[in-house]
Amino acid sequence: MTWPDRAALVKVPATSANLGPGFDSFGLALGLYDVVRAAVTADGLQIRVSGVGEHAAALGEGHLVVRAMRAAFGFIGVHPPGLSLSCENAIPQGYGFGSSAAAIVAGLLAARALAGDAGRARLPDEAVLRFAADLEGHADNVAACLAGGFTIAWTAGDVRSKRLEPLAGLTPVLCVPASPLATEVARRLLPERVPHREAAMNAARAGMLVAGLTADAALLLDATEDYLHQPYRVASMPATAGLVGALRLAGLPAVVSGAGPAVLALVVPGVTAGADEVAEIAKATGESWEVLAPGVDRAGGTAELV
Repeated sequence: MTWPDRAALVKVPATSANLGPGFDSFGLALGLYDVVRAAVTADGLQIRVSGVGEHAAALGEGHLVVRAMRAAFGFIGVHPPGLSLSCENAIPQGYGFGSSAAAIVAGLLAARALAGDAGRARLPDEAVLRFAADLEGHADNVAACLAGGFTIAWTAGDVRSKRLEPLAGLTPVLCVPASPLATEVARRLLPERVPHREAAMNAARAGMLVAGLTADAALLLDATEDYLHQPYRVASMPATAGLVGALRLAGLPAVVSGAGPAVLALVVPGVTAGADEVAEIAKATGESWEVLAPGVDRAGGTAELV
């Protein structure tokens, strides 16, 4: 294997999964990014992390980007003598914005880029999706991170996804609390079974949400109602539940972002109030919320040799 004398520069977006009723299947890419620069060296492993999660540099081989790269190199069948990795992170970690999916996608794309023709042959885009979903445990965040825009992910033998173009004026507004919550904690609160009536109601909302995100924003408030996961998680995040309720009472489509505890509001000019009103409602709760309006990412993860 002849390794390139250039670095792989990878940019991956944050994502919000579920979007209310689309549990473990819907994802929306957000204009907030982690940037990874990876190069092959003579030996060893050097890691530098700036921004969010600076402490993770000390994990060495346990760093999630490195783990994803090693897995990809093993699958491709090539192993670099050494690696240099630089991560500039802006995606909040532990708040429901797909930070682990972004790290996994970044590692896979970086390894594929560095492996050249062998990487492209062994890891085409559909294989990257399957690999990333396997490493992450579910496909909703990784699908949106890879493709950008609004994605639907499902399993039919293999993991598959479909990208749809969100409405041009759609603006995701993120409300980030002071403290994170581990996804594993939130998942443990989910029941093994839900009532048939609630599942049917959720199916209708999920169908409406596809139409609302891509064609008719007037549907979004009703379409973002959820009966499968959010009601069962409120005990672990009462401030989140309170803000979602306050925003929805004001006519703003709002959901728990991923497994939480952050809140996602969907703003569309002429249909809903704007980001300023979201910030005012968040402030009125008396809790500490950082409000961001990063926009929709429509490109997905990118990688190039520089």
